[in-house]
Amino acid sequence: MISTAFTEMFGVRHPIVQGGMQWVGRAELVAAVANAGALGMVTALTQPTPDALAAEIERTRELTDQPFGVNLTILPAINPPPYDEYRQVIVESGVKIVETAGSNPGPHLPDFHAAGVKVIHKCTSVRHAVKAQDAGVDAISIDGFECAGHPGEDDVPGLVLIAAAAARLTVPILASGGFADGRGLVAALALGADGINMGTRFLCTQEAPVHRRVKEAIVNASETETELIFRPLRNTARVASNTVSREVVEILAGGGRFEDVRELVAGVRGRKVFESGDLDAGIWTVGTAQGLIDDIPPVRELVDRIIADAESVVGERLHAMTTRVDA
Repeated sequence: MISTAFTEMFGVRHPIVQGGMQWVGRAELVAAVANAGALGMVTALTQPTPDALAAEIERTRELTDQPFGVNLTILPAINPPPYDEYRQVIVESGVKIVETAGSNPGPHLPDFHAAGVKVIHKCTSVRHAVKAQDAGVDAISIDGFECAGHPGEDDVPGLVLIAAAAARLTVPILASGGFADGRGLVAALALGADGINMGTRFLCTQEAPVHRRVKEAIVNASETETELIFRPLRNTARVASNTVSREVVEILAGGGRFEDVRELVAGVRGRKVFESGDLDAGIWTVGTAQGLIDDIPPVRELVDRIIADAESVVGERLHAMTTRVDA
């Protein structure tokens, strides 16, 4: 058992969190993660309406009696989702853990805290993490450049970013980006984090609600087989390398605008990848951690393995390095 400030504050057995993945954070996966002793996250905006989110939370409760949370990603848009209504559903559902990401979580904190909801905010830089802590969030998930999705524009890898964040923050810290096994968990703890947040590794489990071919592609891919799209637009996103993402990179590198790639990057096309297994149907998010993944285990087996391997690294490998035998 590995106990940290995160496990104590959030009431979970293991310092492992399943990131809020669009189209993936559904009841089957979330409940499996919770039942394994880690923290699962229902992805709010995977559900088309607030009422649908309420139903998905209830469906998750039917599959687990352990704590789980809801991810609410808040992004600027011409026609934004009804974020206040999604927030109200979370509060009324009785869920006590929320992961926010994207824009400043400040406007949502009073309602969440009034309902006894603890908030983890995901950041890609120390300056944003400090700002979120000052706003009153309960924990920070810090995303290194290795992560899937949006790594920010600073390009700072986790080895530096986690330690830099730990030096400035007093709330519990989750290390995110590039984590897939027990070695990564130990490294994160050594750098000052209180746990790890994994997306790609949980995407490649038996319970993840995506097509088997997607999972097999992750197993067969190396850490170099991702693309950074939207770089010229200062909205970088790390996705799987395929014909679509490479075309997007080429168009934007040649001076194209977002309007020139809008249809290529449409979310409905990415969802089709996960549902049909057609790996070139659209862009889909994956991190460099895929280079560390070589199987598709049940979630409980994965979580148990990560904890056992972490304990082994500390108890055997590191202990052997620090034990001196008297001459």
